[in-house]
Amino acid sequence: MSKVIQSATDPVKQFSVFTENRVGRLSDLTSLFRANNVHVMALTVLDFTDTTILRLVVDDTDKARELMVNNDFPYTECDVLAVEISDESDLREVLAALLEAEINIHYVYSFIKRPEGKSALVLNIEDPDVAAQSLNTHGFRVLTQSDITR
Repeated sequence: MSKVIQSATDPVKQFSVFTENRVGRLSDLTSLFRANNVHVMALTVLDFTDTTILRLVVDDTDKARELMVNNDFPYTECDVLAVEISDESDLREVLAALLEAEINIHYVYSFIKRPEGKSALVLNIEDPDVAAQSLNTHGFRVLTQSDITR
């Protein structure tokens, strides 16, 4: 694994899209993105009684923002840590590196697809800088937003 330290000026962005819990809303958003050449790279859905939160990472954040604003998809965004893994066996090592650094994980989900057959994890964590340093020390590649842009 190559060691690449995440740039503080180019962190991976996650959008949390807030929508009513009804049939077709996820399809509406992903169809809108697809029609405008925005690719969903990672996705998780939190389902509540009346609302749903769609957490996603896309390859074109500027276009995604514009589309969500112009099509009434309220959202927030935050920086997340994305770490490349070769396969599922790397999960244990990623978690061990974060435990060693005493980093609390708020949530984790995986990328849908990555180049070269590798996968990646999206991590919302307590201290991204310390986590990135620990992951790099353990030989993991921490991705930047430009790494996932097509």
